[in-house]
Amino acid sequence: MSENKKNVDGATNHFFQPSRRLPTPGKATILAMGKAFPSQLVPQDCLVEGYMRDTNCQDMAIKEKLERLCKTTTVKTRYTVMSKEILDKYPELAVEGTPTINQRLEIANPAVVEMAKQASLACIKEWGRSTDEITHIVYVSSSEIRLPGGDLHLATELGLRSDIGRVMLYFLGCYGGVTGLRVAKDIAENNPGSRVLLTTSETTILGFRPPNNARPYDLVGAALFGDGAGAVIVGTEPIVGTESPFMELNFALQQFLPGTKNVIDGRLTEEGINFKLGRDLPEKIQDNIEEFCKKLIAKGDQLKETKYNDLFWAVHPGGPAILDRLERTLKLQSRKLDCSRRALMDYGNVSSNTIFYVIEYMRQELQNKKDGGEEWGLALAFGPGITFEGILLRSL
Repeated sequence: MSENKKNVDGATNHFFQPSRRLPTPGKATILAMGKAFPSQLVPQDCLVEGYMRDTNCQDMAIKEKLERLCKTTTVKTRYTVMSKEILDKYPELAVEGTPTINQRLEIANPAVVEMAKQASLACIKEWGRSTDEITHIVYVSSSEIRLPGGDLHLATELGLRSDIGRVMLYFLGCYGGVTGLRVAKDIAENNPGSRVLLTTSETTILGFRPPNNARPYDLVGAALFGDGAGAVIVGTEPIVGTESPFMELNFALQQFLPGTKNVIDGRLTEEGINFKLGRDLPEKIQDNIEEFCKKLIAKGDQLKETKYNDLFWAVHPGGPAILDRLERTLKLQSRKLDCSRRALMDYGNVSSNTIFYVIEYMRQELQNKKDGGEEWGLALAFGPGITFEGILLRSL
């Protein structure tokens, strides 16, 4: 049997991998994946000393709180665009109250597109077809601001055709990756023969700032979030012998919770982007997640008698508290969220990208099972609104 082989750069050489299950005619499938990260790798054990040094903070109470947060996040490693070279060039980024939005965008805009480019190239390499056959691009980011947007810059960098259909999704936060999948699915299913490149790319540059007791969430962000990019190619009717579909996007659903728009509150200011998280965020998700999951599962006609533990689960790891509450509420076996916990541990919360790191781990897990593992599963993400995004997945 043919197989995929990893390169040292993280890309995957293309070899046709036959599916264990046949795709449903007309349904969108994920045909390839790729990811990319900035060069700066930050072990969690080194983060506190580095953050206190970089922000010139001498407050021991803040240091102790950050140390506690770093332990509770379960994150072990993260990648970041921020570096000593950037702080040497822009020392004002570490000064409280300094208008620095122009400097932040000067760093973030090219960095986000470069990561998106590298993730896309890895994805295209795995896919094994020409960039001329990419008909649409969906670009997701909450980390850059400019006109024209990153979608055009990325299309240019990749040498995509000038008549490519472009969609840009800005400032959706952590659910943006699943929104991107929903949009790519709709495009692919309504444009027969199309191939959609979906790319997400995020950096924490816009939110980097010195700690302040008046902004306790800054420390949560410092302990939890990372940078990176992800990419997938989506299409229907995979070409036998050429394309290797591994996940079917069977049904997609979005829902917001009325009266919760202030629970996740992000504001763009002259100093960058500021976030406030309500303490009741995990509780709000816990109280509403089961009803949302039932709506998704109900769209699978053959899933009427399916129990939660019969499914695989690709959940955006917004933080360990959210995963723990979801696990308890749905009475999931502890291993069901292993891929989400592993992605959080290896990369941190990388906003819209993270769901693709989870799905990549899930792909590996299912392929390693002799029987192909669970056929059906859910991809879930949560973000500002409070917004739920979900997709009923079918493993191929």
